[in-house]
Amino acid sequence: MKSYLSLREAAEKWGVSERRINQYCAEERIPGAQRVGKAWAIPADAEKPADPRRTRKQGKSAPAD
Repeated sequence: MKSYLSLREAAEKWGVSERRINQYCAEERIPGAQRVGKAWAIPADAEKPADPRRTRKQGKSAPAD
């Protein structure tokens, strides 16, 4: 049987707030996360989603005047 983490456990593991973990789950950014009643079950082996603000392409910049 696969083990799961609660929002609180995942928040402590990844160093973010429980609210942020809830948002990750709602946005389907954590593969395998499942809604169980009003709570989320997060796979224990899931990795923290990457911050999309940090994945911008380096080659594109504003045009020079």
